[in-house]
Amino acid sequence: MLVHGYSRYLHCCGNTDFKNFNVLLLGRLLGGVSTSLLFSVFEAWLIRAHNDAGLKAWLGKSFSWAAYGNSVVAITAGLVANKAASAVPMTAIQTGGQVYMGGYLNPFDIALVALLGCGIAALSLWEENYGDTDGSNDSSRGQAHWYDGLQTAFTTTIRSQDVLLCGIISSLFEGSMYIFVFMWTPALTEGSDEALPFGLIFSTFMVSCMAGSSLFSIQIEKMRGERLAVIVFATASAAMAGIALSYSNTVKFLLMNVFEVTVGMYWPIYGTLKGVIVPESKRAAIYNLYRIPLNFIVLFSLLTDLTPTTSFLLNATMLGTAAVLQIILMKRREMHGLTEKTDSNKADVLEDDVEASASQALLGGAPDKLDPSV
Repeated sequence: MLVHGYSRYLHCCGNTDFKNFNVLLLGRLLGGVSTSLLFSVFEAWLIRAHNDAGLKAWLGKSFSWAAYGNSVVAITAGLVANKAASAVPMTAIQTGGQVYMGGYLNPFDIALVALLGCGIAALSLWEENYGDTDGSNDSSRGQAHWYDGLQTAFTTTIRSQDVLLCGIISSLFEGSMYIFVFMWTPALTEGSDEALPFGLIFSTFMVSCMAGSSLFSIQIEKMRGERLAVIVFATASAAMAGIALSYSNTVKFLLMNVFEVTVGMYWPIYGTLKGVIVPESKRAAIYNLYRIPLNFIVLFSLLTDLTPTTSFLLNATMLGTAAVLQIILMKRREMHGLTEKTDSNKADVLEDDVEASASQALLGGAPDKLDPSV
């Protein structure tokens, strides 16, 4: 599965060299599949590997290091892309002008090399996570169908308030993050004809993101992740509101970096929180369900052709809502004694209760009421 994700990214980047809408559309479809794998399979593999190795206490640190390393690579990529895009002008390499190279296509071509190397490394160095293969659930239901796993994951999500809240919150934050990716360029160029060094600006954002992951490592020693998440979402909401209401590009740029700091803190916070809340056996499927409302948020923003000001106000609203929902989630978990430091036995019992209720629902019987702590 990991290698399949890399192969789809390879095809996605390679298709950008073609001046053909159908080929480009195919590339975006493959990019969507690979992105779903990136934000579900890899995280599920990391959490399962920590559980198998008895290193659950290190999960937060691992997510922090991953976010930090991702920022370092992104900074380097931004600088390289900025140089590569201006190194050679874009020219047609085929009669008829259907295939191009150079210019803004250079960063995508360089990405092919990096993705190929990562795919080879994953194939040769990583063990695949096949999940639970004892077949006990299948035997109780008879012949398994391809959609059984997704159906069970959906039932688990809607029956567990913590799992549902976790998904809504992550969709709201990540949706605002994607809208930010689309809108920061027009927001900074609005009312100005000056050419901006976009690669350098992107690298600056990644430095801020790296600072956020480092700040998480410091603050997590003093504050629980659930409470820290409330501060992160509230800060991000205020930054987005400031970007929307400010007339100064300098102020906008500074607030964008504040938002990137919260992004750097979000990934380890919610990677750890989802690792505790989401049942292990349904993790990858539930993570993909979380991306459905996220995609609707992004599509709404793109299809309605919102202005940068309206988009950032929408982001501020979504992030403010995420902060409120995070408070509700935090209070629920505090009320039932389910914090990030909950012992592993209690977490295992919790997961068994969720899966048992989901299985009963799939059988069509009257499932028992879930434990309120779920």
